[in-house]
Amino acid sequence: MNTKRKTLITARQRIASNLKRLRKERGWSQEYMAEAADFHRTYVSQLERCVTNISIDGLEQLANALGVDILDLLSTLDIE
Repeated sequence: MNTKRKTLITARQRIASNLKRLRKERGWSQEYMAEAADFHRTYVSQLERCVTNISIDGLEQLANALGVDILDLLSTLDIE
């Protein structure tokens, strides 16, 4: 019997992980990501560390800067 369970994660953790993954896939620094999304450079770091919340408008700014759908920032992560 398979007893593996998926760990539930928060929306904030999803956003943090997906933001970091998408940013790194593009070879962008946090500073460059911040400039592209019109945020302060420390804000991207705070988002990636789950220190702060982001508004829907801010989430849209990130998605637009990355060239992805907003749902890509909220996609489920597989953690076992």
